[in-house]
Amino acid sequence: MSPSTSPAKVSDEQRAREEELVELVVASFDGAPDERTRHLLQALVRHLHAYVREVRLTEAEWGAAIAFLTRVGHTTTESRQEFVLLSDVLGLSMQTVAVNNEAYRNATEATVFGPFFVDEAPQVEQGGDIAAGAPGEPAWVEGTVRDVDGNPLPGARIEVWEADEEGLYDVQHDDGRTYGRGRLVADDDGGYRFWGLFPTPYPIPDDGPVGDLLASTGRSPLRASHLHFMVSAPGCRTLVTHIFVRGDELLERDSVFGVKESLVHDWEHHPAGSPTPDGRDLGGRGWASTRFDVVLAPA
Repeated sequence: MSPSTSPAKVSDEQRAREEELVELVVASFDGAPDERTRHLLQALVRHLHAYVREVRLTEAEWGAAIAFLTRVGHTTTESRQEFVLLSDVLGLSMQTVAVNNEAYRNATEATVFGPFFVDEAPQVEQGGDIAAGAPGEPAWVEGTVRDVDGNPLPGARIEVWEADEEGLYDVQHDDGRTYGRGRLVADDDGGYRFWGLFPTPYPIPDDGPVGDLLASTGRSPLRASHLHFMVSAPGCRTLVTHIFVRGDELLERDSVFGVKESLVHDWEHHPAGSPTPDGRDLGGRGWASTRFDVVLAPA
């Protein structure tokens, strides 16, 4: 064990001083009128102080951390949330997802929300195209939305969004274009179907402090190929999830830890000229297809 990681030897007197400070700060929140707020803050204090004491944080390291968080704040804008990105790469976002989406029978697993969702995406009819001309291999996606007992959920709201083959979402452009997203309504059998793009890998925004953090620790900013879903229905827990591509080499090192085995799907690639499910003419291009059956847990 190197000296920098060896447990520090702390005298009984020093330990007592540090513990006294912890209890003093914790007690300062005793008067918080909201019980939950009091619990959150007091637990936060205990964990933060425990970290400082465990690693014996230096003042220079504390200053560097403050400067880093300041940069994160300055990088955050209306269209870019660097703090969410930081939460993502530390696995905090996925841990929060796990805590708030407990396993329930055969319900589809949840994963991270991501920073690129947009309210009121264009309404897309069954079999419609969310790609809206964005570059990429056309992909047919279909499935059903059911509850854990297998009952179809007609009218379920299905939001989908994705990047193009260049790894960009529409909101990353400044010209107001809209592509790679749509909102569907499940049919009477709980079914849905649409055309999109075959998912490809892309990096999270890495031109800011979070990117610097990854680079300094030898971590890749790349996300495994995925397609976003948010599915909701009355009486059910809203599901935020992705589907991934089996065989993607990034599945085991997704930069935000969002991959779950149950969400890894087979995608079939069809050669140019192959007939499409809805008879659509793709102009001689090849296309991909997959199936994703969603199971919603009760609310």
